Amino acid sequence: MLTFQSSRRTFESTSGPMLEMAVSKLLLIDDDSRLTAMVGDYLRGHGFDVDTAGSLAEGRTRLQLGTYDALVLDLMLPDGDGLDLTRELRADARLRRLPLLMLTARGEPMDRIVGLELGADDYLPKPFEPRELLARIKALLRRATPEPVVEDVLQFGRLEIDLGAREARLDGLRCELTSHQFDLLAVLAQSPGRVLSRDQIMDALKGHPLEAFDRSIDVHVSRIRAVIEDDPKNPKRVLTVRGSGYVFARRQDSD
Repeated sequence: MLTFQSSRRTFESTSGPMLEMAVSKLLLIDDDSRLTAMVGDYLRGHGFDVDTAGSLAEGRTRLQLGTYDALVLDLMLPDGDGLDLTRELRADARLRRLPLLMLTARGEPMDRIVGLELGADDYLPKPFEPRELLARIKALLRRATPEPVVEDVLQFGRLEIDLGAREARLDGLRCELTSHQFDLLAVLAQSPGRVLSRDQIMDALKGHPLEAFDRSIDVHVSRIRAVIEDDPKNPKRVLTVRGSGYVFARRQDSD
């Protein structure tokens, strides 16, 4: 049974507004349908796509049919022990690297040790605060995401972004960008094809006077487009994904 340290009222008050972020898909396996629904709603409210399962059998089926970025697994389930599923996952070539967070009401140190030895990446005893669950899931995903390879010069057809010289060049000519604008462009260009929310951009630009809520990031993007796009009103390089954020195009029609 999944148990929160806080009440339903506290749970709802800590969830806050939905954050814009790249969507990670989670599977939550737990037999308490009411509290599992609350966990699912809380995590969805923080930008995750969440599937739930109430038994090991249902969880196995979802894992076979779907692709997930992380698994949150309760150890005490009606049709078996979550440790059994952990053994199976770590023996499966496709799923052995799936980040796994164990939940359990069992407080014995040996349970935690066995779970970690079998391949769990983290362990959260019940009762717990929903914010701690969220933080631990985010930490798992960060550890599972490889660091991008940083090159000195990023080449995108006619556009070059020279990280060492801190300048962008279009057709060999230097683009007139402020320091803030160059850093914003570099953040996007180092993750081509990946949608970045304003919150993620803000995190990457810590120390810069950008405010996501007054939409100044949008203003900076408009100024970047005015310099690097052939037609700023019909951009091919820095694209807007409505309701999500911005993405630097992998392939650019103008090139």
